Amino acid sequence: MVRTDRIAELIAPRLEAMGFDLVRVRLQGGDRPVLQVMAERKDGSMSLDDCVEVSRGVSALLDVADPIMGAYTLEVSSPGTDRPLMKAADYERFAGLEAKVELQAPRAGRRRFRGVILGLDGDQVRLDLAGEEVALPLHEIQSAKLAPREMPPKAARPAKQKRSR
Repeated sequence: MVRTDRIAELIAPRLEAMGFDLVRVRLQGGDRPVLQVMAERKDGSMSLDDCVEVSRGVSALLDVADPIMGAYTLEVSSPGTDRPLMKAADYERFAGLEAKVELQAPRAGRRRFRGVILGLDGDQVRLDLAGEEVALPLHEIQSAKLAPREMPPKAARPAKQKRSR
């Protein structure tokens, strides 16, 4: 079985040297697995050209180390609007934004929480659930991601102003 944490340890220094942060490594699929590498620049941006650059740098490294037996597809992407929250620092960095958090086991009768990130208090992730504050142990979080912001319907958006010359 391939351990994605070992792949992350292998590629993170290369990405760091290239000016990127590794967000997540995930291996999915069956007959031809997909190795997803999610990365971003230090400023949080990630362009298509950046994805190509990361793909080339990581691909060369993986070809030499060969951590996955057999054929696989390498997919490089940006975190996107529903960015996964993978590190403790993410809960401080994205404080004030809404997140979806799922725990490994129910706590107070529920596993899923959606609320505004208030930050960390030790090893507790603090969320505001519409006025009720909860603290969730970081080590009990199975998955967490930013909740995508909903765009208003096109009719509700302000009209673009035409500039006169």
